Amino acid sequence: MGTGSGTALTAHQLIGLLVDPDGFRSWDEPPAADRADPGYRASLDRARERTGLDEAVLTGLGLIGGRPVALIASEFGFLGGSIGVATAERITRAVERATAERLPLLALPVSGGTRMQEGSAAFLCMLRITAAVQAHRAAGLPYVTYLRNPTMGGVFASWGTLGQLVLAEPGARLGFLGPRVYEELRGVELPPDVQRAETLAGQGLVDAVVPPQELRELLRRALTVLAAAPQAPSTGPEPAPTPTPTPEPEPEPGPDAPGHPDAWDSVRRTRRPDRPGARELLRHTTEELVLLDAPGGRGGALVRALAVLGGRPVLVVGQQRQTPEHERPFTAADLRAVRRTARLAEQLGLPLVTVVDTAGAELSARAELDGIAVEIAHCLTTLLALRTPVLAVLLGQGSGGGALALLPADRVIAAEHAWLAPLPPEGASAIVHRDGSHAAELARSQGIGARHLAEVGLVDEVVPELPDAAEEPEAFCARLGQAVGAALGALAAAAETDRLAARAARHRRLGDLR
Repeated sequence: MGTGSGTALTAHQLIGLLVDPDGFRSWDEPPAADRADPGYRASLDRARERTGLDEAVLTGLGLIGGRPVALIASEFGFLGGSIGVATAERITRAVERATAERLPLLALPVSGGTRMQEGSAAFLCMLRITAAVQAHRAAGLPYVTYLRNPTMGGVFASWGTLGQLVLAEPGARLGFLGPRVYEELRGVELPPDVQRAETLAGQGLVDAVVPPQELRELLRRALTVLAAAPQAPSTGPEPAPTPTPTPEPEPEPGPDAPGHPDAWDSVRRTRRPDRPGARELLRHTTEELVLLDAPGGRGGALVRALAVLGGRPVLVVGQQRQTPEHERPFTAADLRAVRRTARLAEQLGLPLVTVVDTAGAELSARAELDGIAVEIAHCLTTLLALRTPVLAVLLGQGSGGGALALLPADRVIAAEHAWLAPLPPEGASAIVHRDGSHAAELARSQGIGARHLAEVGLVDEVVPELPDAAEEPEAFCARLGQAVGAALGALAAAAETDRLAARAARHRRLGDLR
């Protein structure tokens, strides 16, 4: 993994370059016992032996020019710096401690993204980390990120790009989708310079490209300025208390449990061209409906509407499902429209309903240069901080960051065959097995189905399909509409302070198996 600065640095080496002599104190505690199959446990053991670390990230307190700074440093040598549940918990605790102690925070990510062996549970932890970063920023505290080679996927599309300053290593590969997955899903190679730090800096997505040897002095000066800036008080709820870990081992997602729909069968069902999408749901469930223009016009990937649903006025923003016959790539422009709709809901004092149903965000050189990953990150923070009630409906396909961007909410309702995964199963297979032929196997092992998502804290209610939404579209939409109306009523009845505190606690727990 060469860069313009020479041989790649380990996490310890980079920290040594940045902090004062003997100026780093670790905050890390040993991770909980592994809840993994034997093959994954063996991979973890090899990574620990090879790196001398117990996880893919180091956290602690460092002194830079005598100034205390909270540090989070990824280690690429540990399973590609991938983020699993234990990794995310360590990062989240470090962010929360930095906020509690009112410390500036420096993140030094290098990562391939979500740890595919842990599937949806690990993917949801990106929301957990982002919520902690959002609380840190809302407290008026500096957050700086230095993106190393490579920083990809969910890390790049969440906490990696949320710094008030976003710096990058020369020559670093930075992007939404790794080149091998891109080629597996699109059948062509991604142009080599699209995901380079210098290219993204030219697009205004990175503030500066800085060699590691020059980073300490830049940070010293930047932190002097940031520390002198006025600090705004937090306007959000108090962060939820850190839950006490339970000592007992917990069940891993594993293959589909009895009573759960087969995950690969669900994926195939949600890809049926005759399955009802967001527009059909609104047509069958709203008492009044005003469709708003969306990027790409009426046939685009986004639906925005003013509506009366369950007797309540709401704003709706949803993804119009993709099929092989009707390609609707979900773009950076769509994500900007999501954020605009969310802000409008807050201005009008209306609940926001999001509808998630996408085969994934746009995969193209143009999307990378348009900052689609950065827009996903900002969608997450916008919805997490929204003071108006937010209800998410997981209607069908839930592929990648494009789906996750619409899922921060007070409550989530899912169709029985709906699913959420870091990548489409074919893409996950490309990472784990270096080909797409193990898609069904990965779908069944990653815990992507609606009932598994309820077990890891994302989904609050699963609406049955009898047997398939495509076979009974009007009856299914009516059942889903009733569930949405009841959920909106419950959210309206809650006091704002209680609802926002519950939202913070909800996202703090996301990804934990219960």
